[in-house]
Amino acid sequence: MHVTIENAELAIEAAVKKAKELGIQSCIAVVDSGGNLKAFYRMDDAWVGSIDVSIKKAKTALFFGMPTGEIGKLSQPGKPLYGIEHSNEGLITFPGGLPIVDKDGVMEGAIGTSGSTVENDHTVAAAGVAVVGVSDIPAHPWRT
Repeated sequence: MHVTIENAELAIEAAVKKAKELGIQSCIAVVDSGGNLKAFYRMDDAWVGSIDVSIKKAKTALFFGMPTGEIGKLSQPGKPLYGIEHSNEGLITFPGGLPIVDKDGVMEGAIGTSGSTVENDHTVAAAGVAVVGVSDIPAHPWRT
């Protein structure tokens, strides 16, 4: 099942609210379970470069079923996924992308945010996920 447009819009609305609370401008992307852009929002004055980064964070989280920050830990030199960011037409392996998982444990899509520190990006993405599901999926063999 794909994330619905209603849930994608709810996630973006919650993420925008959190970004405003933090006093930052973000780009927020939601992709469906096929990695296709479902909804997007660019706050006024958010960096143009963050458009692509937010979309790629969402796709990265979806493609590998885990937060982008976790993939980042695994993609450092000497780690098992080193160089993975060069695959799939470019991935983003730092925080700000989270899977969107429904109550039955099915990954419906993902959210990616960009525009501030990676810690703030993660917080904004988490706020978006919290209103439509969770970001945890069953154990994955690559998780450390």
